Amino acid sequence: YGAEVTAIDRRPWGVAVRTADGTVVRARVLVNCAGLHCDRVARLAGDDPGMRIVPFRGEYYELARPELVRGLVYPVPDPAFPFLGVHLTRGHDGGVHVGPNAVPALAREGYGWPVVRPRELADTLAWPGTWRIARRHWRYGAGEVHRSLSKHAFTQAVRRLLPEVTEADLRPAPAGVRAQAVLRDGTLVDDFLIREAPHTVHVLNAPSPAATASLPIGREVARRALLRARETGWRPPAVESGHCV
Repeated sequence: YGAEVTAIDRRPWGVAVRTADGTVVRARVLVNCAGLHCDRVARLAGDDPGMRIVPFRGEYYELARPELVRGLVYPVPDPAFPFLGVHLTRGHDGGVHVGPNAVPALAREGYGWPVVRPRELADTLAWPGTWRIARRHWRYGAGEVHRSLSKHAFTQAVRRLLPEVTEADLRPAPAGVRAQAVLRDGTLVDDFLIREAPHTVHVLNAPSPAATASLPIGREVARRALLRARETGWRPPAVESGHCV
């Protein structure tokens, strides 16, 4: 856990994974669910994922007057744009989060404007799909950056949904980074994207699932991994009365 993968070697019996501290882990199947780094892990394994992760930072505020919102307040989605836009979400603790906007992150884990990793930024800019997104949605993107840099502009966006909100009602909250999968032609992947190769299963895009959907998704990934393991000659242990024998 918490280890950086530095090398993946595919063998006839499975895979060997080396971590930054020199540890080598061997297994019949590698399941890649590395989120912001899933495309890099796929390439380390020698597989072409056919996409790149282009990170977008989602910035949030917390509503100082949560009593203004009793449930979830969402805009009507516009299919012409890649992201939903600012909305208000009431949490189980009674607090209300406002946001997010969506601005290009300058690092895979760029949770703020000062976080810049030149090598990761260069990797993003080298992907043709990045430029195709920029050409297609530059006006939308410019508005997102404006709302990121101007609290007044962000407040105006919120007021379309909740007119009583003022700038004083918005308190900064932690940001998140969306691992957006982008195809070479600039298509933003909005559904599950799972690619397979000998001894590997790569989960390259996983939209936010409702809690009720998590178990079937896990079962599907496990099913694929077991099929890959069987290709190496592995057979599941016999089960009798609920116990492996």
